[in-house]
Amino acid sequence: MNFIKTKLDGVIIVEPKLFEDERGYFFESYNEAEFVANGISNRLVQDNQSKSSYGVIRGLHCQLGEHAQAKLVRVLQGKVLDVAVDVRQGSPTFGQHVSVELSEDNKRQLFIPRGFLHGFSVLSETAVFAYKCDNFYCKESEFGIRYDDPEIGVDWQIPPSKVITSQKDRLGNKLRDILTHER
Repeated sequence: MNFIKTKLDGVIIVEPKLFEDERGYFFESYNEAEFVANGISNRLVQDNQSKSSYGVIRGLHCQLGEHAQAKLVRVLQGKVLDVAVDVRQGSPTFGQHVSVELSEDNKRQLFIPRGFLHGFSVLSETAVFAYKCDNFYCKESEFGIRYDDPEIGVDWQIPPSKVITSQKDRLGNKLRDILTHER
């Protein structure tokens, strides 16, 4: 596997070594020893999967406090733009984000450590998105910021007239609200 650091400390793109022949392909999507050797030692305890159609934006979400989660995300079918936003208090990159295209074709994964908001937009007709978390979900610790917060300025690569999102994601907090929110 190839581990590529991003401009945000701890956010890492994982590219598999793909073995292809006339039968199809094979690759390792997770190898604990390789992940640990590349600075990712989180114990992954929960798997989640979603299916969405073109224009769907899910995010920006995180868990706060003792229920914070690191995530290892990937696309099983289709294509998404995956986004991580640094919300670690005191971080020199607070409020900055990285966007990475994840698809069934490139087979990339993105590791997002605790202290980051996460979201994605669906760029294909449909997408099946899978992720592993290092902590269990706790509704009371959930925190979200509007996907279109101008302080963050994510280009979701979806025309505004085509965006499909939840009420919660449309009416969420702004970036500055996380600074005063109890952690």
